[in-house]
This record gives sequence, C-alpha cells and structure tokens, in this order.
Amino acid sequence: MVTTARDGGAGADRRRYLPIAEHGLIGDLRSVALVGTDGTIDWYCCPCFDAPSVFAAILDAEKGGCFELAAGVPARTKQFYFPDTNVLITRFYTEDGVGEVQDFMPVTEDPAEAERHRLIRRVVCVRGALPFRARVAPRFDYGARPHTLRVEDHMAVFESTGLGLALTATVPLETDGSDVTAEFKLAEGETAVFALDQVSGATEPRGCPIAEADHQFGQTVAYWRRWLSASKYRGRWREMVHRSALTLKLLTYAPTGAIVAAPTTSLPERLGGERNWDYRYVWVRDAAFCVYAMLRLGFTGEAAQFMQFVTRHISSGDGAPSGPLQIMYGIDGRTDLTERELAHLEGHEGSAPVRVGNGAAQQLQLDIYGALIDSIYLYDKWAEPISSDQWDNVCALVDWVCDHWDQPDEGIWETRGGRRKFLYSRLMCWVAIERAVRMAHRRGLPADLPRWQTCRDTVYRRIMSRGWCESRGAFVQHEDSEVLDAAVLMMPLAKFVAPTDPKWLSTLDALTRELVSDSLVYRYDPQASPDGLRGDEGTFSICSFWYVEAMVRAGRVEEAQLAFEKMLTYANHLGLYAEEISHTGQQQGNFPQAFTHLSLISAAFNLDRALG
Repeated sequence: MVTTARDGGAGADRRRYLPIAEHGLIGDLRSVALVGTDGTIDWYCCPCFDAPSVFAAILDAEKGGCFELAAGVPARTKQFYFPDTNVLITRFYTEDGVGEVQDFMPVTEDPAEAERHRLIRRVVCVRGALPFRARVAPRFDYGARPHTLRVEDHMAVFESTGLGLALTATVPLETDGSDVTAEFKLAEGETAVFALDQVSGATEPRGCPIAEADHQFGQTVAYWRRWLSASKYRGRWREMVHRSALTLKLLTYAPTGAIVAAPTTSLPERLGGERNWDYRYVWVRDAAFCVYAMLRLGFTGEAAQFMQFVTRHISSGDGAPSGPLQIMYGIDGRTDLTERELAHLEGHEGSAPVRVGNGAAQQLQLDIYGALIDSIYLYDKWAEPISSDQWDNVCALVDWVCDHWDQPDEGIWETRGGRRKFLYSRLMCWVAIERAVRMAHRRGLPADLPRWQTCRDTVYRRIMSRGWCESRGAFVQHEDSEVLDAAVLMMPLAKFVAPTDPKWLSTLDALTRELVSDSLVYRYDPQASPDGLRGDEGTFSICSFWYVEAMVRAGRVEEAQLAFEKMLTYANHLGLYAEEISHTGQQQGNFPQAFTHLSLISAAFNLDRALG
C-alpha cells in the first residue's frame, strides 16, 4: 500500500472503497472488526458477529459508518500481525517519521468485562514526530438508525435504540455533528489511546489510560500466544497454517462454541453482481470441517465446544428426527434466519443488494449429514469417546439418511435454480453411513448394522453407475449429466474412491482441463449448469486446496506442491483469504472465509506428509 487515500482504481466507487483484501481482522471471540491498510475500521458489529453493524463503510462508503485513525500527513502504510497473535499493527511511513496503530480486542473470561466488548486502538510514534487524525462515525443498525452524541472532555457516548457505545481517548475530542474527531501530534516514544466500549445498565463507561492499554495489550498478546502454543503442526508452511488457525479461532463464538462461515455479509462474489450473501452464521458443513482442521492441529478444546453446540442445537434429543436438519443456525442456535435486503446501502463498490439473514437456511442439503457425522467420528477417534446420548443421536441421523438419501436437493453450492440429484450429496450420505458403521465396529456400539451396510452399499453402487459419465470419462455434477463440478474432488479425500483408481485419475484430468486456471479451481460452469443467478464468479479457493490434496493423494506430489505454492501467492498481505479469487487475482466474497482456511490447513498437512 503506497498511500492512505482510497484511490484503488478507476471510477468514483473504487476511489471510495479499499479492496476487500486490503483489510486485517481483529476480534474477541464474540465479534470482529475489519481494519483497512489505511487505518480505518470499515466493518464492526456489536455485540456479536450477527448483530447489526456499527461500522459498515465496506458496504457503503457514505452511509455505513467508520472509525478513521491515520497519520495527518501523506504516508505509505504497511500492515502485519504482532507475531503469533491476532493483534494487528498498521504502520505509517512519512517524511517526518514513522507511527503505528496497534488494534486489538481483549479476550477475557470475566463475564462483566466480556459484555464491554472493548476495542482498543493504541497509537505510537516510533520515529521522529507525527501528526495524527481520528474520526469516529458510527452508523447504528446498518446505517438505518439515528443516534445521539454526548461529549465530555475525553469521553464521547453514542446512543441509539438498544445499543450505546462509549469512546474514551487520552487526547481531546471534538464534535462534528453526530461524529467525533481528534487531531493530535506525538513525538518519538509517545502514545495515545482510543477505546470503544459497549455501554449498558450493567456496563458503565470507563476510561482506558495508557497504562491500562499497555496492560491489556500484554494480556491479549499472551492469550493468543498461549492458545497457539498448543498447535502440533511443525511442517514447512507453519506461518500460513498458524495464521489460518488463528483466523478460525477468531471466527469462533465463545459463549456457544459456534463457528461462523465468515464474519461479513454481502461482500460480492463478483463486483457489480448479485451473488452477495450473509455468512455470519453456523453452517453445519463448514463448522464440521473446521473441527477436522482443529483436531489435526491438536486444538481439541474447540472441537469439544462444537460438539456441545451440536448436542444442544442440532441433535433431536428424542432419538427420532422428524425432518431434515437445518443447514445453518444462528450463533446462539436460533433457526430463524429470514433473509431481507437493505436497499438503503449501495453495496461494496456498488455491488447490490446488501442482504442480512440467509434464505438458504431452508434448503435441503443432504451433504451436511456426512460432514457432521465425519466430524463426530474424528472427535470420537482423536479427542474423546462420544457419550451414549450422542451415539443415540448419531443413530437417529443415520436412520434418517437411510430413508432419504435419494432425494434431489440444492447441494453444497446452495444453488437457487432448483433441486437435483447431486453426486456430492450422495457421496456425503455415503460418508455419514460409513463413518457411523466404523464407530459402531470400533467401539461395539449398538446399531442396525445390516440395514446401514446395505444402504451404504446401495449408495456406492448408485454413484458409480449414475454419477459416472462414460462420454466425459469423469464423475459429474449430478445424475445423468455431463457437467463437471469441483465438489467431486472430495471423493478420494472422503475415502470413497482410491486416489489412483483409473476412473478417478480420468476425472482429475478432466477437471484440470476444464475447471483449473493457474492452480485456481472454478466450482462449475454456470453456463453449463444454470444456478438461478445472473453473472459468473471467480475461482473457489476451497476447491483449489481440495485440488492440491487430491493431487497429493494421486501421487502427483510435485504438481501439488507447485499448485499449493501458487495458491499462497493469492493470499492477502496478512495471509488471509476471501471465498473466491477473480480473474485478476483479487479477493472476492465474504472475508475471511473459514472454509478456505480450513482447507489450506488440510492441504498443507497432507502435502507435508507426502514430501516427508
């Protein structure tokens, strides 16, 4: 980044927005904030991931609200994480000196302090002398709800219906309408502190003097380093793997153990397009795959928390599901995720609509059973044995799968173009039954094994006969079609097919020819397989890492390593990934994306093992 001005490209919109990738992430295991490379907080929801936004300039530069904090003179900037933590440093390089903003959200076990949801911005002049400027402009309820402002010397209180925020600072604050500004100068070694707290009847405004900010900085650094020290990964790509692990931890909602798919909503999968969705919820599939990644690295506590979330909110409790599982839940386990559009927001770089809630919650996606039961199987194998009640719930889920696996559904990609009999859905139904059979055998647990095994074998034969297209020489997207789909990359990863099976190698070659571009993998061709939405999309990063892992297992290790190294070059400056990558190499979609980071961990782990 060479300047703090928002002038990332041609056109008025692009001058007003930083690219998605020009952001870092901080959080307190309840919510997160996105901090731009120019020092501006462009996204923050308080008090939790899926609460209405307070700062949403990333979705509307004028109406969204932001927290600007930067050098008061032209500057070059660079951004990095304090080593082995989620403390973010933004540095400003000017003619007169060097300064930095240290952004972090303290993680605390104290319930009273947790409700404060403190966000600290510590400004330090490290060389020379520098002027700084700040502007705090909250816009409550996605910019739709007005607020009042009360300023008393070094404290400003912003109040709106249902939410109040207190800004305290060690420098004088000035009012600008309903916003607050500050201009100050620091000499080498001097520090200024801004702290933003939620305030309510139980949580009173409290200043954050420099000594307290120093103390909380040290505590936050110690927390993240202590957490990361439990990692068992010692491979070649330690820095990227650990950054992915730290990111997945940031996407965890500590009160319930929920793991959100991403902390943002409506960041476009294609600039100017309509593929804009709210990902601030718990997808059963995504969270279950996260459990695999965490277990691989040795973080059994996070896996245990998710198992508890499953038991509380997803399991039937009576041993007999009356219908299919909902594919996603709120971070508190709620099921009502009604989707609506916020017409008053223009969207990132004019990419409307902006959506909150997610209508896909009501879709039928049969693959989630395989992801969920596979995560339970791995937890039972690598962490601790599941309880008898949990096993009863597994049995009920498997019985439901045996009865319903042959239905058409919307599939893993949540298409809005009608239900089909997707191969990936069949594959993961097979996984659900097969992993349950393994658990029953290994632990001698009671189960209707003859029925399960018969159904498992029926699903296998169905995939091999109806999912294979002789004319394409490949496994295809759905039954009796000729469309390729990157989701079938999971076939060898799920141990459904041998990674060197001739049919699989032929499929891998077909995918390479048609869906791979410079190691980047498209999900499918929307022209060949209409998904109910206009426009095209970028390559899907989780599929790119699946591709690496599939090649590793097929014995194409050198090709896999090259593809993996290429993928690493598409990360942003901090090692973070959105959902997709555009044809120009830009990050697209919600950011950062849990799915992408967990697949990076898995690919790195398996590639390391193959390289020896």
